Amino acid sequence: MAIDPIHVVLFPFMSKGHTIPILSLSRLLLLRHGSSVTIFTTTANRPFIAASLSDTAASIIALPFPDNIPGLPSGVESTDKLPSISLFSTFTAATNLIKPHFEKALQALPKVTFIVSDGFLPWTLQSASKFRIPRLVFYGMSNHAMSLCHDVIANRLLLETESDDEPFSVTNFPWIKLTKNDFEPVMSDRNQQETPESDFLMEQFLATSRSYGLIVNSFYNLEPLYLDHWNRNCAPKAWCVGPLCLAEPPRVELEPHRKPPWVRWLDQKRAQGCSVLYIAFGSQAEISPEQFSEIKIGLEKSEVNFLWVVRRNESELGVGDGFEERVKERGMVVREWVNQREILEHESVQGFLSHCGWNSVLESICAKVPILGWPMMADQHLNARMVVEEMKVGLRVETWNGSVRGFVKWEGLKKTVEELMVGEMGKEARKKVKEVGGAAVKAVEEGGSSWRTLHELIDEVKTSRKKKKKGEEEEGWVCRSGGGGRRRKKEK
Repeated sequence: MAIDPIHVVLFPFMSKGHTIPILSLSRLLLLRHGSSVTIFTTTANRPFIAASLSDTAASIIALPFPDNIPGLPSGVESTDKLPSISLFSTFTAATNLIKPHFEKALQALPKVTFIVSDGFLPWTLQSASKFRIPRLVFYGMSNHAMSLCHDVIANRLLLETESDDEPFSVTNFPWIKLTKNDFEPVMSDRNQQETPESDFLMEQFLATSRSYGLIVNSFYNLEPLYLDHWNRNCAPKAWCVGPLCLAEPPRVELEPHRKPPWVRWLDQKRAQGCSVLYIAFGSQAEISPEQFSEIKIGLEKSEVNFLWVVRRNESELGVGDGFEERVKERGMVVREWVNQREILEHESVQGFLSHCGWNSVLESICAKVPILGWPMMADQHLNARMVVEEMKVGLRVETWNGSVRGFVKWEGLKKTVEELMVGEMGKEARKKVKEVGGAAVKAVEEGGSSWRTLHELIDEVKTSRKKKKKGEEEEGWVCRSGGGGRRRKKEK
């Protein structure tokens, strides 16, 4: 009997933080599971994807990004290129116009086994349904964050809390204390006003609830309680196949003249026996001039060695004040895109001051580097709590008023930076992250939990499609708040 080949379509959202883990997933499918892979993107994003997967057989289809969108600069096809995060809603709305091009290209492809779509592209559900292809969703969130968000929404906890900083207990996880400031304002709007942000959130929720499953960049032993809770009480089913960054090939040591200047600088610090703090806040966070100034003062007074990657617009803040000259013996500021995994895996890097985006958390864990969390948006506040309170692989910066979204003064930054790099709490976090990092490696090895899960997912989708051919068609998933999510079979 002929075996149907596995052909997977991947469509990442146009943002580095969303794209990179999906590219790592493509490697798993291609190299470890014998699948063929087609990746959809836009014209301007194709070179980055092509360079990242140049050693694979992945097919890449570039679709035209809509032009002449009011308020959106021409040629901007990725969120990290947006001049302001305030344009995010405009950008996501523009992606809807890609749909006809996607469907035309999808129709011309060889038979597709399933689609993995970024959750920020909810319109792909209609396209997948049109061609009767199972759609799996990727958000790049942890099971911990997904379960807590579901719980607080289902039980209206954010709407019943008055103060932004008043702690409340999570219904199904009563030992966890959260605040409204741990969530984006769109989730706690008492007036339930319709805004572009709320409409987009609802569109994502509905599309996800009607999809086949969730691909989660995590592994079972990292958060078993939250994965089990999700799959008992929510839908669609979550499949943990990470950490996806471990699918990337091992780094090859380059000749010194071929290394980027920041890697050569790290090599020098390693030769001197120095530990380095790596600092990066992602591509979306916007830091005020006042906060930027406090960061510089705190780093200068801490006297730690540091490598600080800043966005270009941030690098313009405070230029000419002599900061880089004063710290040049122990600090380096980088204004280019860097390979974060390469930096974290460098032997000299012993700490990571991070916004706690989930990709960054996992990359730090896999590199066995403890984290100093400074969350700023989206799920980052929940991730920071998980890093400090659940996994115990890091610390958290101090804000001047204790609010999780409060201003960080230089004194508080200096104190926590020094504690992470040379203090007792930092030593404990470093010990714990080595343990968790070791478990992460085992999860993706042959026979590990994530390795098995991806095999099981592929087998289940194939079986499900065979059943549909026999008339046992299922319409998708229904998510019942506070209750058991289950598939809804088509009524006869």
